Amino acid sequence: MKLVVVSAGLSSPSSTRLLADRLAAATARHADVEVQVVELRDLATDIAHHMVTGFPARRLAAALDAVAAADGLIAVTPVFSASYSGLFKSFFDVIDKDSLTGKPVLVGATGGTPRHSLVTEHALRPLFSYLRAVVLPTAVYAASEDWGDEGLEGRIERAGTELARFMGASAAGTVPGARAERAPAVPDTDTAAAIAPRSLKGAVTSVDSADAFTVVPFEQQLAALRP
Repeated sequence: MKLVVVSAGLSSPSSTRLLADRLAAATARHADVEVQVVELRDLATDIAHHMVTGFPARRLAAALDAVAAADGLIAVTPVFSASYSGLFKSFFDVIDKDSLTGKPVLVGATGGTPRHSLVTEHALRPLFSYLRAVVLPTAVYAASEDWGDEGLEGRIERAGTELARFMGASAAGTVPGARAERAPAVPDTDTAAAIAPRSLKGAVTSVDSADAFTVVPFEQQLAALRP
């Protein structure tokens, strides 16, 4: 299976790239994956040109094709102004709108303070949900003080395990955690009466399972009340 890692780190070395690499390594421990890394820092000029001209340069086109062909995606960004970076957003602005449909995506972010830890939920998760990707339950945020902490390592391992499981299920055409379809339960009379629909056009007067619902027109009920 092919795993593509998109890192939006701007420095070298980058904590964003470090987190991305650790997430990829955790995934590879639980699945046989071929990892390809896309460094957005190297594509910044090409992304800007593409947004202006509508035509991707060869390197950017290769990166976009790799993301589209991947069985799973890891996307990690530094936090800028309490959200994802402009470079990160620009890359996913120029990607084909159907490239991520149904694709499992593990999101991560890095920042200088734990106060931005919810950026994965209020910014990254909605972005990839809009692109119709399958965003994994576990997202990983790493503040500067988290490096070397066992808690971060635990979250990375859990997220990598989830991605490996979702990628395998996607390749097999199944949904992780899905339950077998069961026949609908038949409600008892009291339950059916409690939830029976009522409207201005009629009211339910019977919930006998033998004759289903009996509906009396509202006009007929009103006439019966008149002297």
